[in-house]
Amino acid sequence: MTMVWRWAVGGIAVTLLVAAAVVVSVDDEPETAPLPEPPPPVAAPAALPEPPQASEATREEKRFRRYDRDRNASVSREEYLRSRRQSFDRFDTDGNGVLSFAEYAVKQNARFDDADADRSGELTAAEFEKTRTVRTAAKPKVDCSCAD
Repeated sequence: MTMVWRWAVGGIAVTLLVAAAVVVSVDDEPETAPLPEPPPPVAAPAALPEPPQASEATREEKRFRRYDRDRNASVSREEYLRSRRQSFDRFDTDGNGVLSFAEYAVKQNARFDDADADRSGELTAAEFEKTRTVRTAAKPKVDCSCAD
């Protein structure tokens, strides 16, 4: 019987603790703050402005700056012909200032030598096929205009 009595007292104690917790939690409810005002409705976005386009003058100004190596606001004959001189110097392998046919055709001579597998000095039809220029397909132009 003492065992039943302990169970009964324990059950009552647990019930009182749960009831006290409910009462305390109900009394300690924080007051809810009013909800913030909703933001005003957003208007439809305006059409985006067109991006700036480079003008021809701007391109020419850039080209002028590339040629004007000494930055003196003028392009001398030497500055103007500099890229041509560099190209010529690449071909003028002996550096004598005269471009011989062999120097001019150095790439073609190398292409012939690479294709002439039997080193006969003549190209067969199969060897000649190796000298053709392989052209890559042109990249398609992208139309960036957007249709509404």
